[in-house]
Amino acid sequence: MDTLDNQFHQLHQDGLLILTNVADAAGARIVEQLGSKAVATSSAAVAWAHGYPDGNALPLERLISTVESIARVISVPLTVDIEAGYSDDLTRVADLIDAVIAAGAVGINIEDGASPPELLVRKIEIARQIASRRNVKLFINARTDVYLKSLVPAEDRVAETLRRAALYQAAGADGLFAAGVRAEYEIAALCQGTTLPVNVLGLPGLPSPEELKALGVRRLSAGSRIAEFLYGAMSALAKSFLETGTLDSRDLKAFTYGEVNALLAPSGKA
Repeated sequence: MDTLDNQFHQLHQDGLLILTNVADAAGARIVEQLGSKAVATSSAAVAWAHGYPDGNALPLERLISTVESIARVISVPLTVDIEAGYSDDLTRVADLIDAVIAAGAVGINIEDGASPPELLVRKIEIARQIASRRNVKLFINARTDVYLKSLVPAEDRVAETLRRAALYQAAGADGLFAAGVRAEYEIAALCQGTTLPVNVLGLPGLPSPEELKALGVRRLSAGSRIAEFLYGAMSALAKSFLETGTLDSRDLKAFTYGEVNALLAPSGKA
């Protein structure tokens, strides 16, 4: 029988793997029952569910508990968003990755953010070493925030993303998550410029799944957008019930990422 780690790698070889990122075990079971071939967490959604803003604020024991609870109830591969490893201390990053694998993950997302790409190179190398010691073929999805955080001028984004992709691949990455890219010609250039499976984030204005597949994209992620809608819906339903004693679902709309994150900011108990 094929192992979950091998299965997850194979899911990136052909077609388009669509992942509807979840926050907890119940959400994981829902998407598995809907036919998802794998389950992915959203770091933001997991943090919000525990009462913390996104951005390296979630206590690691809460993350590991979440991973364990999800792995316990699903039979498909699980990949976990670990932000930037929740630290720039490589020893702490190593401990986290080891714990995430032990809890049942066969894949991770790990990002560079505004830090020098060389730092993510070291984290990827460490992740590969730890996975090897645990005899797990960990799928390391290297997320670069060149687009999402506008790290370079627009005209340089493709070249910079591909430069980082080469660094991350040499360090042991298995996939490239170009979060924030939307333009068809840029997506095509990225897919043609690296042999890594390319992952994009499901944002407004993105080409259709069929078009993405034709361009060479191998993975499409919802990110935190499902959680944003759920919190917006919860707010509208709660408001309706508080005011009328009934649940009115006619005018539901999503919260934005910023609105949910601001709710949980330490200084702003909104």
